Amino acid sequence: MTRLMVEKIWDAHRVRSAEGEPDLLYVDLHLVHEVSSPQAFDGLRAAGRAVRRPDLTLAMEDHAVPTTGLSIVDPMARAQVEALRRNCSEFGITLYEMGAAEQGIVHVVAPQRGLTQPGMTIVCGDSHTSTHGAFGALAFGIGTSEVEHVLATQTLPQRMPRTMAIEVDGELPVGVTAKDLILSVIARVGVNGGAGHIVEYGGGAVRALSMEARMTLCNMSIEFGARAGMVAPDDTTYAYLEGRPQAPRGAAWERALEHWRSLPGDAGAAFDRVVEVDGRTVAPFVTWGTNPAQAVPVDGAVPAPDGFADPLVREAAVQALRYMDLTPGTAMRDIAVDTVFVGSCTNGRIEDLRAAAAVLRGRRVADGVTMLVVPGSMRVRAQAEEEGLHEVFTRAGAQWRAAGCSMCLGMNPDRMEPGARSASTSNRNFEGRQGPGARTHLVSPPVAAATAVTGRLAAPGDLP
Repeated sequence: MTRLMVEKIWDAHRVRSAEGEPDLLYVDLHLVHEVSSPQAFDGLRAAGRAVRRPDLTLAMEDHAVPTTGLSIVDPMARAQVEALRRNCSEFGITLYEMGAAEQGIVHVVAPQRGLTQPGMTIVCGDSHTSTHGAFGALAFGIGTSEVEHVLATQTLPQRMPRTMAIEVDGELPVGVTAKDLILSVIARVGVNGGAGHIVEYGGGAVRALSMEARMTLCNMSIEFGARAGMVAPDDTTYAYLEGRPQAPRGAAWERALEHWRSLPGDAGAAFDRVVEVDGRTVAPFVTWGTNPAQAVPVDGAVPAPDGFADPLVREAAVQALRYMDLTPGTAMRDIAVDTVFVGSCTNGRIEDLRAAAAVLRGRRVADGVTMLVVPGSMRVRAQAEEEGLHEVFTRAGAQWRAAGCSMCLGMNPDRMEPGARSASTSNRNFEGRQGPGARTHLVSPPVAAATAVTGRLAAPGDLP
């Protein structure tokens, strides 16, 4: 019987199966942060249960932490962080606190530690857990009650979703990033185009991507409704993992490699749906609306709602233009911004910072524009400083911050004012995502840097 990669992983982790019921899957790695876990720990405490495998659980302070210091002013954020510290201490869970050398966004830290590995099942009370699928892992977000279930049992009831392949062949043009690719895919298939599916990305263009770029691709799978996003492991995967602190070593490494090489789907195994993309046609993309599917190339213009045949999509466009205060036909390059954010679990890794710095080197952030550069982890921050990237950012007039989710979402001090407009390398442009009334345009790191220089949405090629 031929099987897809996801089917192999699913079968290997099935603890129990009964007709008419969800399968019970074993969980290899459970990631926890301060926002989704307090009620789960309270539930354990009320039931008198322990954490089943604290050694397979890792906690991180990331969503609510400030990026300018170690003092949390907001009382709700402080309560969330303090609760996580108490819970981890009580239940014996490793916690990376803000300011620690290993602290950062959970979806950045786990891969850089070598914890994320091919063939694993990984869950977290955060939708962007799909990031870890870049390694050939089955990784997805879960709700608070499911967090409690995993803490108590190290298992989770799940029904197997349908499968979808996104094949990207043809070389991506120079200057086009994984962020541009995934925005173009979402714009093509729609905000619900992957609903009910686990997506596997393949094709020559995907194989040519670095691991950090693959993480960006899988990170935003959730933004078109997919349950998870995956890339089959290959030599690029193994080279990234080898030597990482918590990756296998010695004979264990050789055994792991043998297993990992067996994971890609068998010849003849069929997906329920296949989407083919010509990578040569992808351009730098920017969003104009309030969901990631509302995006066009930076060369494009704000579309008119009447151009959408689907009445629901058309109405969503009307509402988005009202919120974003944009007029159909406006060239994307004519849209001025006052804030630029480089960071998040989508684009806060070292390659993202290098790409932004390459554009900013020798240039200045435009007057009236505030630019925040926030590393995805303290290790990324340290590496960037070793390479002198922080000096490029600060000389250009950007603010260099400590690690955290920062301006990706309005749960910490890095919020925008009502009516402010940003170019952001984060993953969501929902209404109020970066602060009440804030307007967000999703972009890649190079586009973010070029936009900071011009004060308007721009690509690096627009700069002299």
